Amino acid sequence: MVLTVTNHYRFSLFKKPRYMMSPGKIFVFMMTGLALFSCKQFQAPEEGTIETTLPEKVAEIQTMTLRASDFQHEILSNGKLMAGRSVDLSFKSGEVIAQIHVKNGDRVEAGQVLAELERFKLENNLTEARMKVEETHLIFQDKLFGMGYHNPLQDSATIPSNKMRIAVIQSGYENAIIARDMAEYELENSVLKAPFAGTVSGLFDKQYNIAKAGETFCTILDYNHLEVDFSILESELGLVNAGDQMSVAPFAFPEKKATGRVTEINPVVDENGMVQVRSEIPYRSDLYEGMNVKVSVVRSPGMKLVVPKSAVVLRTGRQVVFTLVDGKAFWNYVTTGLENATEYTIEEGLKPGDLVIVSGNINLAHESPVIVKE
Repeated sequence: MVLTVTNHYRFSLFKKPRYMMSPGKIFVFMMTGLALFSCKQFQAPEEGTIETTLPEKVAEIQTMTLRASDFQHEILSNGKLMAGRSVDLSFKSGEVIAQIHVKNGDRVEAGQVLAELERFKLENNLTEARMKVEETHLIFQDKLFGMGYHNPLQDSATIPSNKMRIAVIQSGYENAIIARDMAEYELENSVLKAPFAGTVSGLFDKQYNIAKAGETFCTILDYNHLEVDFSILESELGLVNAGDQMSVAPFAFPEKKATGRVTEINPVVDENGMVQVRSEIPYRSDLYEGMNVKVSVVRSPGMKLVVPKSAVVLRTGRQVVFTLVDGKAFWNYVTTGLENATEYTIEEGLKPGDLVIVSGNINLAHESPVIVKE
């Protein structure tokens, strides 16, 4: 029996080929190859790494001298605008609307007439109510006369209260007075007036429509000042106080910022760990009730070492700030504290007087030669 390996060589299964190595030599050969493979795979990394390899081109940088300054801490949130005061106005009777003198968005003064109802029916109701009062008053006096009080006007002080009450109820005099007062009230409120200066909103009724008694005809918004409600985290509660400066920027017009002050903090933490804060800003014609705004609360925690955010870069997952020493960039691991939109405070890693590199530091390595750019 013969096993064919190639077209050129044949080997007998019972005869040892002349070129085969002994088992000992095979073992030595295998161990030598494994050692060479291991050296190739686990060779130590080259001396330079992404953090320490010096760039071929000398970087141009800008620096600043680190000094303690009055840091402005900033808390960001989203809020909603609302008028400082608002009131819903309504007619007290369901009559035809005779006149509407304003429209949505109009500025009105206190006492200005906004709309009027038809007065004919209301005036007749008042006349009938007054006549009913006179009629029931006569009946009331007649009831007292029947009780033996021949001069009720003079004897009123001596008439027992229980008998007086019986005469009032039986005559219907008290009900008549109530009906008269209501007729006077409805007639007086057939003319709708602004209770304070403000802006008209929510007016949707038309002239000659029938007013819906008790339902809102329009709303007057007092825009002499605006209020903003927003939320902050429970952990930020110690960083916000009444009187702190704040600013708002409408989502619709982010470039149109307005400044104001925090006025109150609701002393309750809700189920989401949030605290409600209210602030006040001056009136502006381009700010509307219900607008969504970005809120920024600024407060100074005192003098801090402050660097721009551009000075802080990441190396091996840690924050690093490069400083300039003898024409070279030296990196410093730092611990940042508070921050705002543009700056960090430095808690550890730097000292006053250090020349901090604030630009051109993205690709710097430790001890990279640099050129300071004017």
